[in-house]
Amino acid sequence: MPAIPPHLIEELASDDEFARTLAAEEIHRIGRTPALRVVKAWQANPHLGALLPDPELNVVVGLAVQPVTFAAIRTAFGNPALATAPPDQDALEFELQFTSGVALDILTSREPGGEGAIARFLAKFGEAVQQVEFPCHHVDAAAEFLKTKFALAPLYPAKRPGANGTLINFFLATSDSPAGKEKILIELFESPASLEAPTNHN
Repeated sequence: MPAIPPHLIEELASDDEFARTLAAEEIHRIGRTPALRVVKAWQANPHLGALLPDPELNVVVGLAVQPVTFAAIRTAFGNPALATAPPDQDALEFELQFTSGVALDILTSREPGGEGAIARFLAKFGEAVQQVEFPCHHVDAAAEFLKTKFALAPLYPAKRPGANGTLINFFLATSDSPAGKEKILIELFESPASLEAPTNHN
């Protein structure tokens, strides 16, 4: 998973708006780069390309942080609304969007030290990019193509509810970078609006 220099996470909670913006842009770059290598390869497949909007323009980087860091960042940005997440999921989250097109999803555990996904991630990796999120017109159709064409199984057998009414699934992919192979968790999410998109996947 992409590691983030600690000073960048600290600067997200800075009183200085410019410092926060620069930190967000760099965190976004670190997270999106390996994920884009993967998703652009998927998009080259004509079936998957029809299901994935331009990934260059639609990247949300999910940054997992400890609860105290989560609270500090949220305060620095004027207490943005928390996402509505299903109660069975171990996540508190809010999204930060910038005029540059940068988008971050700040995540923490509902039960620090517990057995939930975010709690286990923080225990293993510390504060780092936990997932990179891309919109998808039809998550289950994309998952089927990823299984058959890329031998990549989804984390869940079918899409499941996510934050703010989305439907989601996850794929643990490998990104080839100059530094070697890197594991990256990619979330495909289907919003209510995307249900109106064409779904002819023959």
